[in-house]
Amino acid sequence: MKPLVSIIMGSTSDMPVMQEAAKFFDEMEIPFEINALSAHRTPEKVMNFSENARKRGIKVIIAGAGGAAHLPGVIAAGTTLPVIGVPVKSSISMDGWDSVLSILQMPSGIPVATVALDNAKNAAILAMQILALTDENIDLRLSAFKENLKSKVVKANEDLKKVNFKFRVQ
Repeated sequence: MKPLVSIIMGSTSDMPVMQEAAKFFDEMEIPFEINALSAHRTPEKVMNFSENARKRGIKVIIAGAGGAAHLPGVIAAGTTLPVIGVPVKSSISMDGWDSVLSILQMPSGIPVATVALDNAKNAAILAMQILALTDENIDLRLSAFKENLKSKVVKANEDLKKVNFKFRVQ
């Protein structure tokens, strides 16, 4: 089995956030790889990864980074594959805004899709949506996942009807 998605993080300190993407892919039965690469400490390895990801069968890259979060942009500069950036609130972070803006404000021609701070699961869902464009089996699993989301909201509303308040109008 070859990975379809590559999850990359700036350092293993990002793992608590990035593992949510890995858990989602396990649940959805999507083959992935997960590695740490640093845009600042190992730039040559990042470029080598970026330039060879497509040849290895990777279809989508999820890159998470904190602080001066250059990793997703550096990866995007070296590939034509879609890159989804996950801003990570790090220990040196300015409440996460440095990471958000570093990933969000990419120059024209080097797009990085950006999800919310610390939301690797949404990055995984977006990656699955991209994969579903050309894979009917993945599309079926994605549709089932989305239907399950709907049923959770319907159930929540039914549960809310059972909660009594003195001035609640039904």
